[in-house]
Amino acid sequence: MTPDTPIWTPSAGRLAGAHLTAFTKLAELAYDRKLNGYAELWRASVADPARFWSLVWDYCGVIGDKGATALSDGDNMLAARFFPEARLSYAENLLRRDDDGDALVFWGEDQLQRRWSWRELRAQVSLLQQAMRGAGIQSGDRVAGFMPNMPETIAAMLAANSLGAVWTSCSPDFGADGAVERFGQTEPKLLFCPDGYWYAGKAVDIRAKMAALAEALPSVRQIIVVPYLGETGVFAENVPKAITLADFTAAYQPQALSFERLPFRHPLFILYSSGTTGKPKCIVHGAGGTLLQHLKEQQLHGDVHHGDRLFYFTTCGWMMWNWLASGLASGAALMLFDGSPFVGEGRTLWDYAERQRFTHFGTSAKYIDGLRKSGIVPAREWKLDSLRAVFSTGSPLVAESFDWVYANIKADINLASVSGGTDIVSCFALGCASLPVYRGELQCRGLGMAVDIYNEYGRPVRGEKGELVCTRPFPSMPVGFWNDADGGKYRQAYFGRFDNIWCHGDYAELTAHDGMIIYGRSDAVLNPGGVRIGTAEIYRQVEAFDEVLESIAVGQQWQDDERVLLFVRLRAGARLDEDLQQRIKAQIKTGASPRHVPAKIIAVADIPKTISGKIVELAVKNVIHGLPVSNITALANPEALKLFENLDELQS
Repeated sequence: MTPDTPIWTPSAGRLAGAHLTAFTKLAELAYDRKLNGYAELWRASVADPARFWSLVWDYCGVIGDKGATALSDGDNMLAARFFPEARLSYAENLLRRDDDGDALVFWGEDQLQRRWSWRELRAQVSLLQQAMRGAGIQSGDRVAGFMPNMPETIAAMLAANSLGAVWTSCSPDFGADGAVERFGQTEPKLLFCPDGYWYAGKAVDIRAKMAALAEALPSVRQIIVVPYLGETGVFAENVPKAITLADFTAAYQPQALSFERLPFRHPLFILYSSGTTGKPKCIVHGAGGTLLQHLKEQQLHGDVHHGDRLFYFTTCGWMMWNWLASGLASGAALMLFDGSPFVGEGRTLWDYAERQRFTHFGTSAKYIDGLRKSGIVPAREWKLDSLRAVFSTGSPLVAESFDWVYANIKADINLASVSGGTDIVSCFALGCASLPVYRGELQCRGLGMAVDIYNEYGRPVRGEKGELVCTRPFPSMPVGFWNDADGGKYRQAYFGRFDNIWCHGDYAELTAHDGMIIYGRSDAVLNPGGVRIGTAEIYRQVEAFDEVLESIAVGQQWQDDERVLLFVRLRAGARLDEDLQQRIKAQIKTGASPRHVPAKIIAVADIPKTISGKIVELAVKNVIHGLPVSNITALANPEALKLFENLDELQS
């Protein structure tokens, strides 16, 4: 297959029923001209963002008062305001259905399976709404979840938002210090916790963490303990400020829901940066921008329809949980999962997908690579007739993984690699069910997102690697950072490099197909001999080796230059002998370039990652140079950093 040959093309039948097809017809009426293909629609969307986002509001049926103005101060990224007169409720838009169809299906590994209808979800939200109001929760207060990805978490978030409160969460596999670093800044009044959780078939007791949070978070008035393992009462009796969920809602009966309609920019979520280079940033996202962006991505790009069954493997500490939750606004049922994706010999997620007839399967690039090396072939063992799309994010999806997905999961699916982040709670570049897929590429820049690639001089480039930027405002820009009164930290984070241009910090390239390749974070770019190299270019080659489970590449200052180091974690029984080293180097040289070949390849027992599973190149680089790592509580396995200290191999 040549690089100019798509690996998948949507059928005429798919195109006919696609959201994007219907939306384009609406856009042609609004713009009073023919829009021939996605590229023309994209150009129109970024040339006139006010008209485009107003059309998205109308097409997706946003519930609320839109107001007369779609965008003010549109030439100033920081001053721009979308729908400044609008009033809406995120929760009201997500709870638009009231029937017995599936709203939430939950699998807690292979230990627990539950289902809530839309009517049951609304009843649970009603109970929590009344209980929160009774606990004194008002608009602007923070409500936190230290929770698994389970139905009660969705209900608590919606109840908080229905009152105008701000939801913030992280997953219970965070250490107590990591949770305190986040919630200690945002000062929630209520904290939802489980009585434990399952991981890799084992029940995990979090009683000590709950007690530590109760002690360290004076703002928390009550800890609401949600049943999962079945010991809720025991936990509540032994943790200060704790009350069971049943007792919290005992005084109330389900009743008609009420929704506080608030301004477009009213805070909805506070998300946290990974915190690997310092204290986590608390990123505030507005209700209207989050809702509108997610509706656009899920309907126009992902082709999510009423009644679809949307799955994303995520925890509540990753922005993909917030993105998944918004799927309710399109009338989709959410397929929730908590635990290890490789439980049950890696079969549980595919049992779930078959039995619940997933239409969209979202995961990480690391999971796809792990699945490929596990020997599991979903296409051979499970019926996936309903599956129309596989989404991948978290790190770049290499071209070989595209091949594997189409050969081993399903030939007729939209494989959509996406890239954006916590900063925008959405995507800059992503997939589109109405476009062809080219191996190794994100299909397109997002509609309404004026994404470009700038070189070091701030000039746009094509077919060259550079900085991913956005040159026009978009609705899901953060409202700001929490406790950043003058906005100085926010401005420096995204607008410190180029004036009035959002610089995201990704090293990327626009392709001949107007798709995109992400090469990694620009602050982790390698620079041997003055040549800039994205780490993803090396990982792509290394992932071809079954002996290597994962790898991390960093630059080491050496003899007035920088040399490339490659650390590999090997499969059990594999050895990093001379033969394997030479094969890895030859593959990198042939598949990338001689400049990409590492000066050293070193085997390590583990590679440090954030709790959301991202490898931490900068932290490893600091360790090998004897510099401190400022925030190890952001790591899932901080002990792995010691494996990189004082290595003899780095002294020669």
